[in-house]
Amino acid sequence: MGAIFRNAAAFGVDCLLLDDACCDPFYRKAIRVSSGHVLRLPFARAGSTSAMVDVLEDAGFSAVALSPRGEVDLRDLVAGGRTALLLGTEGEGLPRSILDRTRTVRIAMASGVDSLNVAISAAIALHHLTAPRG
Repeated sequence: MGAIFRNAAAFGVDCLLLDDACCDPFYRKAIRVSSGHVLRLPFARAGSTSAMVDVLEDAGFSAVALSPRGEVDLRDLVAGGRTALLLGTEGEGLPRSILDRTRTVRIAMASGVDSLNVAISAAIALHHLTAPRG
């Protein structure tokens, strides 16, 4: 959790939304790993993942879900407007019900490698989503 906050700060994320299954970002190790960004970056608890996606869609956000089996390669994703990046737990990932209702994106990896650490995946995706275009 701390590394995700640190990555979010590094790439200028406005806010993090945590579903009810996320660990406590104020856990001392999370604060340390975040380099203190847990204390500076706005975040909110948003209930279930499904409710969170509802709120994001109602607010005009495009929800992009990271998944090793995503339909679009991250390199081909053209982000525009308000984008919300959805991250799942390591191992299980995001629930199928969320993947079915969002645009799913994968990070291409070498053959024989099936996934990356969630914080590393977040950093790669945030770098792509926030990179200047043109």
